[in-house]
Amino acid sequence: MDIKCSVFIAASVDGFIARPDGDIEWLHKPEYETAELNGVTYESFIATVDALVMGRKTLEKVLSFPEWPYEGTPVIALSRQRLELPEHLEGKVEVMAGDVTSLVVALAERGMKHLYIDGGQTVQAFLEAGLVDELIITRIPVLLGQGIPLFSQVGSVHGLRHVGTHVSDNGFVQSRYQLTAGTRAA
Repeated sequence: MDIKCSVFIAASVDGFIARPDGDIEWLHKPEYETAELNGVTYESFIATVDALVMGRKTLEKVLSFPEWPYEGTPVIALSRQRLELPEHLEGKVEVMAGDVTSLVVALAERGMKHLYIDGGQTVQAFLEAGLVDELIITRIPVLLGQGIPLFSQVGSVHGLRHVGTHVSDNGFVQSRYQLTAGTRAA
């Protein structure tokens, strides 16, 4: 299967991707928005992606944003429940169910080469299935104390090879890892 699955995500220094209620406003401080970032920018990353795969909870969070942030990028929402999508997202979001390995095979058969995996439970499911090729994690200089963890406490060991780390003037620390051979299911 010739498809790359990448995680590009921000987390607090203590490892949370959101507050316990899913709030991510802590990511949107003015000094974060205006700073020049070193490393892989979101814009350069998303330009390489054929589709974004996210879970239902992440989609529900994104739907609360003032505007749709993924214009031009197909979004696959994973859900076992029926989802009612707003009319303006018709043709932009596809809801799929089933295991992540079958999903990746189906998307590869459609000719997709690079998937962006987002959302805590979805990232964990792809990791556990051995489907993640790279992790790009940007640590935000804040301690949340509690919240939704980037990685769950349950799971198997995954070897990583450090590719690089970049520090930005605003305190962001971005590290890029490749999963080492033998950790990806084929």
